[in-house]
Amino acid sequence: MKRRQNKFPKGWTAKSIKALAEYYDNQSESEAAAEDNAAYKSTRLTMMAVPIELVPKVQKMIAKRAG
Repeated sequence: MKRRQNKFPKGWTAKSIKALAEYYDNQSESEAAAEDNAAYKSTRLTMMAVPIELVPKVQKMIAKRAG
């Protein structure tokens, strides 16, 4: 049986994904809370709730805009 190779998002490698996982695995609760709070204070991004059934459509819209 042929083994399937993992497909990573453009620009990502197994090494970068492992480093990201290790970063969050080793993050304290207070560091995580501070990171979350900083994200909510951003003037370039917004957070919103999207009904689950609309998530695929929203993802497609974002992907089109990103090019």
